[in-house]
Amino acid sequence: MSTTTSATATTTGPITTGPITTGSDTPGAPAGGHLDAATAVAWAGEHQAVVVDVRSPGEFAGTHIAGSTNIPLDLLLAHPEQTATALAGTGAPVLLVCQSGARSTQALERLSGLGLAGVHALDGGVPAYAAAGGQVESGRGRWAMDRQVRLAAGSLVTTSVLASLALPRARFLAGAVGAGLTWSAVSNTCAMARALGALPYNRGPQAPELEDALAQLGTTPQASTPGAKTQGTRTQGVSTQVPGS
Repeated sequence: MSTTTSATATTTGPITTGPITTGSDTPGAPAGGHLDAATAVAWAGEHQAVVVDVRSPGEFAGTHIAGSTNIPLDLLLAHPEQTATALAGTGAPVLLVCQSGARSTQALERLSGLGLAGVHALDGGVPAYAAAGGQVESGRGRWAMDRQVRLAAGSLVTTSVLASLALPRARFLAGAVGAGLTWSAVSNTCAMARALGALPYNRGPQAPELEDALAQLGTTPQASTPGAKTQGTRTQGVSTQVPGS
């Protein structure tokens, strides 16, 4: 359990100066950037990292890393300075995670651009973390966002091709979808995923408010190493106990 410090207090990790965060990486930890899953599993426990899941609340409710806090990417990008200041105030390194690594990379670039040090993005996302032996928790299952994007894109293309038999201009919809997917790969962003993330299905029973999400950063237990018990894991404002703990 890491000790919470105020954003203006002196810590061994990042510190803040007004709305912009500065500081150095945690001694012994990898430099800020990307981490593969195997490294992240060992590193997050050893350095008591704060794990921030930037997926939609619905995805987070389905499966998430034990001890992680859900701050959806749209919420983080809308309030980057407040998020960076709160993360710096924990005095701990930060691990950003999503489903594949694309959204966590966007969050990494935004927070790093504000001067937040010791922030990392997990390559391969939550599935890779689980495959590497990291501790995850499961709830009500929802399709992963990349799977939803494939379904939506495929459905649009199929529908436009069939509709073009009667309405030739409908084929342009398939072209637009293809162009969108191409731009998504080039820019490492996905407008369709952001649109799908706003649907009630993906927002979960209650979308987190910024204040509530940031308040959890001071009390959320850190990611556990394989085989370790999670004491009073707090996720999305709900406290759970591991049997026998």
